[in-house]
Amino acid sequence: MLTDKESENIHENDHRLVEIKQWVESELKFSNYRIEVASADASFRRYFRLITNDDNASSFIIMDAPPEKEDCQPFIKIARLIESAGVQAPHIYEFNQAQGFMRLSDLGSTAYLDELNETTDDALYSDAIDAIVKMQSIKAEVPAYDKALLNAEMSLFKDWYLHKHLSVDLDEAQSEVLSDVFSILITNALQQPTTFVHRDYHSRNLMITGENNPGVIDFQDAVNGPCSYDLVSLIKDCYISWPRNKQLERIELYISKSPLKIDKNSFIKQVDLMGMQRHIKAIGIFSRLNYRDAKPNYMHDIPRTMAYVFDVCGRYAEFAKFAELLRSLNIVPDENLLSQIK
Repeated sequence: MLTDKESENIHENDHRLVEIKQWVESELKFSNYRIEVASADASFRRYFRLITNDDNASSFIIMDAPPEKEDCQPFIKIARLIESAGVQAPHIYEFNQAQGFMRLSDLGSTAYLDELNETTDDALYSDAIDAIVKMQSIKAEVPAYDKALLNAEMSLFKDWYLHKHLSVDLDEAQSEVLSDVFSILITNALQQPTTFVHRDYHSRNLMITGENNPGVIDFQDAVNGPCSYDLVSLIKDCYISWPRNKQLERIELYISKSPLKIDKNSFIKQVDLMGMQRHIKAIGIFSRLNYRDAKPNYMHDIPRTMAYVFDVCGRYAEFAKFAELLRSLNIVPDENLLSQIK
């Protein structure tokens, strides 16, 4: 049963909950159970925890993905690919395509971000890097992380952060600076070995599990793309600050585990530039989530994400003009956050 507080949180879509309960009872044949809110993500999907109260009490996740708003086929395809690589993704038990309901295995409620500290991070990140290497063995027909997609992602920064959030319209010279940065970052991405890419591999999407840690979620936008992408998503996480020495340790750990032939010094720069591409994209997405989707909490993550951008600008001369452009627009780094990643 839902508590009053939980009911308030989902009142706008209460008819979906009624339909879920009907599906649970009529098709899944559960009668003695309760449903709790598990989470919602940045899309239209919501997740409920189904807990049975019989002698063999068990827990599952029910995905609510309205079919007119969410296509579940990519989720199903990628979940099975990840499982086949030996990485733990939610196992799919049933899928009601007409209604957009899915019963999944429950990977628990403890994300990496909830538990990361100086005594746990090394072991957890070793597990996470193992999972990256396993996923990179996947050979599948998924979209390509090509020039058009990379550019479209970074354009969100201009459209949603600069224009919508800051009310900035770049002049010709400023636009040229930004275009040059995009070109450098795209070239860097396309020069790397191509592997399977989860595409949102960070501490909120990794669940701590007792066996085969981590549990990996939110993978439906996977692509074939740059080998550094998931690694930099992990070690330069928009939701937690890691100092440079930790970043470098984890780059070395990845190199030691990966079958790819990687030159360490060249790869460090590839990781840094790939991170800038991702962070520029993320700032745009966070702004879009605020203004388009009425999800303002992500705006709190922009200062850390911007600090990562300024950190890379300070390491490579080709981004000096970009840093100048940002400062000319009164975009400056949070010095405390910047010091945390130095």
